[in-house]
Amino acid sequence: MSISSPTDAQKPRSFWPQRNRIVIMVLFGFVILFFLLDITLGSVRIPLKEVARIVFEGESENRAWLYIVQKIRLPKAITAILVGCGLSVSGLQMQTLFRNPLSGPAELGITAGAGLGVAVVMLGGGGSASLYAIRELGVSGSWLLVLMASLGAALVLLLVLLIAGRLRDNVVLLIVGVMVGTITVSLISIWQYFSQPEQLQEYLLWTFGSLGGVVQSHLYVLSGVVIVGLLLAFVSSKALNALLLGENYARSMGLTVGRSRLIILLSTSLLTGSITAFCGPIGFVGIAVPHITRSLLGTSDHRILIPTTCLVGTILLLVCDSIAQLPGTGAVLPINIVTSLLGAPVVIWIIVSRNNLRSSFS
Repeated sequence: MSISSPTDAQKPRSFWPQRNRIVIMVLFGFVILFFLLDITLGSVRIPLKEVARIVFEGESENRAWLYIVQKIRLPKAITAILVGCGLSVSGLQMQTLFRNPLSGPAELGITAGAGLGVAVVMLGGGGSASLYAIRELGVSGSWLLVLMASLGAALVLLLVLLIAGRLRDNVVLLIVGVMVGTITVSLISIWQYFSQPEQLQEYLLWTFGSLGGVVQSHLYVLSGVVIVGLLLAFVSSKALNALLLGENYARSMGLTVGRSRLIILLSTSLLTGSITAFCGPIGFVGIAVPHITRSLLGTSDHRILIPTTCLVGTILLLVCDSIAQLPGTGAVLPINIVTSLLGAPVVIWIIVSRNNLRSSFS
């Protein structure tokens, strides 16, 4: 009687090479490190040891430090994790679905739709509604702005899903998504043209993006929507692997392409729409992080790429948020500016070092 070796028996079940396991462990360590660093940095200096005590034990002799960490810095760091995971996975799904290395979560017009909802309040409400939303409720902490941004993103999502049900070609769907976004931006531009300078200034501040405006009551809603979007992405991992080789191959493998595409679009829209509604438009993360992850792992298997993309996206947002706080000063840079300044050189370096970038999509 022949006995098969344990190694042979385990091969079909394991899709995590040893190198990738090491990469995952290292990335997870960086997540913890930069999470604590992000909470430590700020206008008020709090020792790292005291920060760790507040985070893990919920206690501190200094009540002011306890309030700053629990009510301000900890929600902001958790928001950075949610934003990093959501936008990165959205970008990964869009690049795979359209087989385009330059695709990102904004291509479907969802971000522009959220911006249109905010513009209705800030720019289109005349004086009373805009003034109340901005001065009484706050620019990024207003439920009114969040609800209107969510409504704008949902309307664009509904339109895209209706169009997706009638189209078979992903390239045509991408073009339609870009056109829908262009129309939405044009409507916003009309409102900007007829708005007062004060309204324009507040709307411009919203477009810079912010992680600090998500209060604890917002955080529960944002977390729930992002988790649902990520679960849909994980469920779609096998479909994404099949679509990477083309729709004809996916159909030959028994995949219902139309249904899988709708699930992927729904996941991307939930992630992008909710994050834009609560944090404003945050660019470049969805494009940069998937390329960084593929470069680290050297694989196109979405069962590995999706969780690793979450870790890389989290690290990038935590690092950008730490830089944005300008340690040692009371100033805070807009997160959108920092992500672009930090992400663009990385993508350029990857493209230059890997001139066959499109091979990841074929």
